[in-house]
Amino acid sequence: MGLLDAHLVPMVDGVAYGLLLFVVASGLSLAFGTAGVLNLSHGMLYAVGAYTGAELSDGTWGGLVLGLLAGTAAACLVGAGLSAASFPLARRGHLAQALLTFGLALIGGDLLIQFFGADELPVRVPAALDSSVSLLGHRYPAYRLCFIVMAVLLAAAGTWVLVRTRVGAAVRAAADDPQMLAATGYSPRTVHLGVLAAAGALAGAAGVLGAPIIGPGPGTAETVLMLSLVVVVLGGLRSLWATFFAAIGVGEVQTLGVSVAPSLAPYLLFAAMAAVLVLRSRLAEPATGHGTDGPAPDPLGRLVGRLGTRLRRASRPARASAEAPPGRTLLPSGPAWRRATPLLVLAAVLVALPWLLDAYAVSLAGSALALGLLAVSVTVLTGYAGLPTLGQTAPFAVGAYATVNLAEAGWTVGPVQVLLSALAAAVFSAVTGPAVIRARGTTVLMITLAVGELTSAAVNQFKSVTGGADGLVGFPSAQALWGAEGMFEEGELYTYALVVAAVALAVTLLVLRSPAGKLLTGARGAEARMRASGHPVGRYLLVAYIGAGALAGVGGSLMVTVQQYLSPADVGFEIAAFALLAAVIGGTTSVVGALFGAGLIVATRDWVAGAWPGHGPLLLGVLFVAAVYLLPRGLAGLRGAPGGEQAASGTAGPPDPPTAVSAPSSSPAPSPVGKAAP
Repeated sequence: MGLLDAHLVPMVDGVAYGLLLFVVASGLSLAFGTAGVLNLSHGMLYAVGAYTGAELSDGTWGGLVLGLLAGTAAACLVGAGLSAASFPLARRGHLAQALLTFGLALIGGDLLIQFFGADELPVRVPAALDSSVSLLGHRYPAYRLCFIVMAVLLAAAGTWVLVRTRVGAAVRAAADDPQMLAATGYSPRTVHLGVLAAAGALAGAAGVLGAPIIGPGPGTAETVLMLSLVVVVLGGLRSLWATFFAAIGVGEVQTLGVSVAPSLAPYLLFAAMAAVLVLRSRLAEPATGHGTDGPAPDPLGRLVGRLGTRLRRASRPARASAEAPPGRTLLPSGPAWRRATPLLVLAAVLVALPWLLDAYAVSLAGSALALGLLAVSVTVLTGYAGLPTLGQTAPFAVGAYATVNLAEAGWTVGPVQVLLSALAAAVFSAVTGPAVIRARGTTVLMITLAVGELTSAAVNQFKSVTGGADGLVGFPSAQALWGAEGMFEEGELYTYALVVAAVALAVTLLVLRSPAGKLLTGARGAEARMRASGHPVGRYLLVAYIGAGALAGVGGSLMVTVQQYLSPADVGFEIAAFALLAAVIGGTTSVVGALFGAGLIVATRDWVAGAWPGHGPLLLGVLFVAAVYLLPRGLAGLRGAPGGEQAASGTAGPPDPPTAVSAPSSSPAPSPVGKAAP
């Protein structure tokens, strides 16, 4: 009883926090499971409601009700706008919709800050709720108890609508059998609009009511989105009860964990998520592996299987081609000089940059090379190994912090730093790789995300090594060669980065075009046949994962050398999203395209945004949206030529394989409510 008494308040806080996440995650699950939209702007919808409610709150019941109505309506309208923007992309698959919504989230977040300010807004609640009550001998905020009641009522009302009304029946039919729904006269576009508007309304209402708990301010949308994604993945799409218990579990980890184990609290949530996902992948591992027509382990796996297929096809022009046999790739046709032209042009431009740009722009070009190596490592895993990743910033961070600590220990020779940083990142990937390569689909994404978030937590915890939130600065500069002076000038730093990046990319291209690279793409395209013929597919994937981690470590080392400082933001989730965007912009089987994509992102974020201070996220959001609408196959797809020429500039891209987690178009989609699809 003493232990329960000591932790009673954090436990109740966990329930309130979990119920808030449940309401938000229910809307995300509704949009994901019914409308087929992985809405990465869902946290922004919460922020719309939170900001609106906080602005209208005046400490009266009328202000609370008005804020609730206005915030819910505003988020509902934004959700309807998201439907109008994403519905035309339905035929292009879920990847395009996810990238679009992420870009719109960046735009919306910037507009909210410009309109409401960068500071967290105070929220004034009615005087009757702005007090505390006695709870088993403890004083507890009255508003949070009231919120628990309101969240339960809101969740119950949403469940009743889904299960007991004709509207709910139409929504369930849209998930279970959209063809039959269309035959009954319902317009799929209308259902799509209604679902996203309802999901927005749920998020907006949660934002208004939850503003005193997760207040409106910079970072609110990202926090809510991340936690909601965790809840949806852990709870699944088939049962609201599973989502409910997952949300309560996440809420307790976020609150009770701080009370019970404050030093471990930063790791608890994502460590628990990683453990659950690894266990699930081992229990539900398909016999045939990825790259075959085997059954999907879960409904989210089927969805991300289709997403992965679109991701692999995004950089290829429409063409008719025969499927390559296992272990072979479809090589570009035409003379060798034509295939090498993009590499030669890129090399010439990169060499000439110090004579064409000022010192600041040259420094940005060096940072773009570092981000480009990270993007190429994403390309290797996503486009060639078939392992979509959101966590490559983890080995990137290992390489970056290894370089800084080597410099502080007196190891300032650049090539030595690069080699040892790559080795440290490779060892890190070797440790985490076995958990990743056994998983498929959504599980791969979420395990790598968990690895990245755990690494970020470690960066903030181990201040003696990483400097914590303050980062590291003032360490000795690197030497280009033994006996040389330290590099300080932007030109020499850029030249060093260019040489290292050129060597790393040459090795990467040689491996991808070698028999080992062909075995890797063959394993991705036809894993069952590769296994049947005696190939150790798991070993191939592990080697690819370790090699991609080493390449990311080289990128991290270059970033530190060029910037001469290191902060947690340089190795956070946002950088992982930028690396994925760079790979998609370039074409996910194009090494050269990934470099172009990284250069475009750095130029937009740091150079173009310099002319419009404070609007970097807005410009990046516009870049996301433009890439989705204007570059459906990436920059490499612009080179599409008849005769089966490969679109991937400078590389031999893998064939389009069937996937183990893909479901036929006639298969029923998962149901977002308590019953499985018939």
